[in-house]
Formats: sequence, C-alpha cells, structure tokens
Amino acid sequence: MSQFFYVHPDNPQQRLMKQAVDMIRSGAVVVYPTDSGYAIGCQLDDKHALERIIRIRELGKDHNFTLMCRDMSELSVYARVDNQAFRQIKNNTPGAYTFILKATKEVPKRLHHPKRKTIGLRVPDNRIALALLEELGEPLMSTSLILPGNQLAESDPEIIRDMLEKQVDLIINGGHLGEHPTTVLDLSEGECVVIREGEGDISAFV
Repeated sequence: MSQFFYVHPDNPQQRLMKQAVDMIRSGAVVVYPTDSGYAIGCQLDDKHALERIIRIRELGKDHNFTLMCRDMSELSVYARVDNQAFRQIKNNTPGAYTFILKATKEVPKRLHHPKRKTIGLRVPDNRIALALLEELGEPLMSTSLILPGNQLAESDPEIIRDMLEKQVDLIINGGHLGEHPTTVLDLSEGECVVIREGEGDISAFV
C-alpha cells in the first residue's frame, strides 16, 4: 500500500519533501506533480525501481526516458549540448519542454535510447517538483504517468491513488493539474527537430 502525501502546491512542506527523498533513496517508486501532469519516477541508478516503472507503464525497449532536473547546472553533466542549444534551453527553462540530447557516460546505459544513445531532459515549472529535486540533489529518472491505453498523463491524484496504490510506494498529491503535455524538441544532432508540439512555444527554437 502506497503512502499518500498532501503537499501545498505553492509552499511545499520541507518535512514531506525530505520524507519523499528518503523513500526514493531507499528504492521507492514515486508519483509526483509536474507542470505537464503527473509523472512517475525513481532514483537515477535504481535498476529494480526502473523495472517496476516499465511494468506499470508497459513500456517498450525504445522508450525515451527523461531526467527531471532542478536547474541548468545538471544539464551538461548528463547530456552533450553545444553553446547555441545551451543558450536556447537556458532561456526557456523552467518550462513545458522536454529536450532530447546525446547522453553522457553519467547516464546509466539502460536509460539511453538503445539506437540513438539519447536521453530526455527537462526542468519542470512546478514548485513541488522543484522542491523535491532540490532536496534530492540530483536528477530524478522520470516518465510521464501515461497509463496503458491512454494518450495523456494522469492529472487527478485521487484517481491515481485508486489505480496505483498497490503498485507504487508514494503518491504526492499536488492537486488536480489538468492536461498540459510538454513540447518535445530533439537537439541531439545540432538541428532542432520538433517531435511533439505541446504547451511550450517552439518559436524560440525553429
């Protein structure tokens, strides 16, 4: 049975963030709010927790995982990015974008796209997510909580609780979020390729 934390969307309780991070470091799978709906995540190098997420979402081997980052300082550690792309990303984060970039050796190979050796990175514009990442001190391995058969990320934490309370360890309730998919931009080969147009404005990149 999962734990269920009610967290204030504007002033996340530090005590609950610390408890959540302690659980993540102990192998927990956590559902948490972002600016694009709820996401599901685990510690970056936790193979067992990642396998649980893959089962819950029924993901294939070519799925692009995302590293949810607290700020730009983590970007160059986990991805190869040229100066122009770095400036573009910096000017548009936090925000509703997911950037696909070449992964560095700091990213576990099981998280790479198997053929392209890429990884998704993003800085969410959500205070709870940012508080969680700040407390964790490193990116959170993450993917949108899009359950099998659905097209969009889950947005209602009470419904998530009904469906997943026996499959995840922690659900962070940050309120009902609505449906706001990110804009996905592939910057891995130098040119910007729009994979999906969502909430983020693409005019700054193309």
